[in-house]
Amino acid sequence: MTKRMVAVMGLAILLAPVAASAQIHQVTSSPSEGTQTVNFSLGYFALKGLDSRVDDDVLVANLQSGQPLLFEIKDINGFHFGGEYLFGLGRNFEAGVGLAYTQGTAPSVYRDLTAADNSEIRQDLKLRQLPVSFTGRFLFLPRGSAVEPYAGGGLVAIRWKYSEIGDFVGPNFEIFPARFIADGTAVGPIILAGVRAPISHMTLGGEVRWQKAEGDLTSDFLGSKIDLGGWTTNFTFGFRF
Repeated sequence: MTKRMVAVMGLAILLAPVAASAQIHQVTSSPSEGTQTVNFSLGYFALKGLDSRVDDDVLVANLQSGQPLLFEIKDINGFHFGGEYLFGLGRNFEAGVGLAYTQGTAPSVYRDLTAADNSEIRQDLKLRQLPVSFTGRFLFLPRGSAVEPYAGGGLVAIRWKYSEIGDFVGPNFEIFPARFIADGTAVGPIILAGVRAPISHMTLGGEVRWQKAEGDLTSDFLGSKIDLGGWTTNFTFGFRF
């Protein structure tokens, strides 16, 4: 056996563990470090309260008019669900686009008026929102950590529909049935924060979002605005790849 062959065999023996290590690393790399996630959220959306709503908000106007309605703004809060696609930018940044749905209905009556037979004069105030969000977020710990706390923000475009349907009282105290409906799209900022834990190809976590937006109403309503701002609290679960 020549010295050259001995050298080649020695070099092969030295390099074999390195190659094996690289193969093992490739096979056992963590799926939790995938850069793309399809995320789903289930939670609750709460509108801003009476003291923080925009000027000329229709809900405030209904509560404080000459013939006020009797309801609570929190009755229009509703169940929230949505989906989002997240794409990793490095190990600590993500961009996302999402679509969600929330709806709430507040039954109401006139506070100081009743019908001739003393029955209540009833209406339903209903608000539906379909927000499309465009967000970025910063992961305080690198993607793939045991827990991944994060915060971020962006823009939300909300397709909304507001309606008041039922019986109403006219200027001469006549009672008439009516359907007042308005819809549109409002754009505003969104801020979010949460924490999640990767489990194999899945993630589980919780998140809080704040949004600010307002829609314009027609002259059929007592107010010219509908304040769409509020807080969403979510349970989240996703699939990472």
